[in-house]
Amino acid sequence: MVDTAPIRPGEELPLAALADWLQVPKVTVCQFPNGHSNLTYLLTAGPDEYVLRRAPLGPIPPKAHDMAREFRLLTAVHPHFPPAPRPIRLCEDPGLLGSPFFLMERRRGIVIRSALPPTWANQCPAISQAFLDCLVQLHSVPLADPALLALGKPAGFVERQVRGWSDRWYRARTADLPAMDLVVAYLQNNLPPEAAPALVHNDFKLDNLMLHPHHPSRVEAVLDWEMTTLGDPLTDLGLALCYWDLPDADLAAGPVPCVTRGPGWLTRAELAAAWSARTGRSLAALPYHEILGIFKLAVIVQQIYARWFHGQTKDVRFANFDERVASLVRAAHSRL
Repeated sequence: MVDTAPIRPGEELPLAALADWLQVPKVTVCQFPNGHSNLTYLLTAGPDEYVLRRAPLGPIPPKAHDMAREFRLLTAVHPHFPPAPRPIRLCEDPGLLGSPFFLMERRRGIVIRSALPPTWANQCPAISQAFLDCLVQLHSVPLADPALLALGKPAGFVERQVRGWSDRWYRARTADLPAMDLVVAYLQNNLPPEAAPALVHNDFKLDNLMLHPHHPSRVEAVLDWEMTTLGDPLTDLGLALCYWDLPDADLAAGPVPCVTRGPGWLTRAELAAAWSARTGRSLAALPYHEILGIFKLAVIVQQIYARWFHGQTKDVRFANFDERVASLVRAAHSRL
């Protein structure tokens, strides 16, 4: 199973400097190529393997891609939620790679992106259940450890989410989309009642789960913890449902087919109902959080497109992301 690739042009790392930092004779590096946000590499030093994460190249939004925060977050979460990879070492000096970075343990498994492995054609129920179990496990982590309690301020969580993501939208937009203004106004004016807080991943989706290569019902790792905090877990569920049945999955210029449509997969309604039954939480505010999830996805895609639009990246994967943004905005607006 090959999950790495040669490093993309312009995203190379200084191998000699990394070897000196690790105090080893030599390191080799290849890239995990599928992410659209932070840059993630496989670093090998003799018999040891590490995953290296650093911010993307070019200007980034304020407080985004905070590697030091993600390292400290994993340090707090890993003991209570084993699917979170164990962090190993942090470098806050931007002089080495151009930005802070950290190393974490490597986990091995399969990440489902555009299609199921051929031998997993009948595993949709098991994968659905693994996804649900993992989300319930995350939201059931007791918030007693001071290290966990320090990860966020639950009071006013949803209002801060709306304000922060709205600010990101207006900083990153490259064209006027009046429908998006209406979505922002709806989210600001219809804040749901505050809920009992939980550990919130904030980007929980199928391709952020790594499954055991021989037992697809087992989650080996949950990836991409950079936005994790404490807040309303319906935020996770709403975003997860957004990805589960992508609002722009039928867009010709969209990223991938939506693999979780079709026979064997839990439906959106089944997934939500099962989560509610097992967590004991109400779904009354879920429609709001589904709109918020689509809105956040549109902002993420727009931020990536803006980097391409302004020439801060030459990655051709991003050239048509403006079409994705427009499609997501229409999807969010249609649900108002």
